[in-house]
Amino acid sequence: MANLSYGIEGSVVVVTGGSRGIGLALAKMLLAQKADVVICGRKQDGLDAAVAELDGGEHVLAVTAHIARQAEVERLFDQTVERFGRVDALVNNVGMNLITGVVDAEPALFNKIVESNLTGTWLCSRKAAQLMRGQKAGRIVSITSIAARRAAPFMGIYGIAKAAIEMMTKTLAQELAPFNVQVNAVAPCMVRTGFSQPFWSNDDLLKEIVKTIPMGRIAETADVVHPVLFLCSEGAGFITGQTIMVDGGASAV
Repeated sequence: MANLSYGIEGSVVVVTGGSRGIGLALAKMLLAQKADVVICGRKQDGLDAAVAELDGGEHVLAVTAHIARQAEVERLFDQTVERFGRVDALVNNVGMNLITGVVDAEPALFNKIVESNLTGTWLCSRKAAQLMRGQKAGRIVSITSIAARRAAPFMGIYGIAKAAIEMMTKTLAQELAPFNVQVNAVAPCMVRTGFSQPFWSNDDLLKEIVKTIPMGRIAETADVVHPVLFLCSEGAGFITGQTIMVDGGASAV
């Protein structure tokens, strides 16, 4: 699959949370597709390491930004436009979870999880949409989760936020369709990244998780990256308001 061409050469793509995990894997593939890539993250050292690993030269811009803070989101997109002149696609990749139930969670913890997953996605989508509306073109793709549709222990607040992103995807798709802006989402099951390592690194727990996935394994980052690239391509020009499940058949049973 690494040799697939998506026809996005020269596109300017913003990837939130692009310094590790799915975001970093996506940034690598975007560079391989000859796109210009903007990554953001909260920690400068993480961004510096990612930029060194990407080795994309002038085709990579890294911006420190907390996406749940409007001023920092504004700065992220301002610097993107200043450097590359436009934004062709936004991939909302930032996600975080703290292992907790819902009933006994403190309000501050609930707000923290919702802000990182939902509020930040809205702020970035809002700013990107304003730019794309003026351009009369653009793509917004959000990484959500099977947890948006299937409740899981200790993932409840995360799942609630991700479910809201699916509805936001539909709402934005409707608002932006007249401006030739497509808005979609990709919802994977567990992906082998540092984010989910506490689950898949436990052999017994991994076996139980895999039992729920007909294809018999958890997802790798490439399984998520390629659907995202497709949704950013001309091949997805008549697809909007959709969430593609990338879960090895888990939601089909």
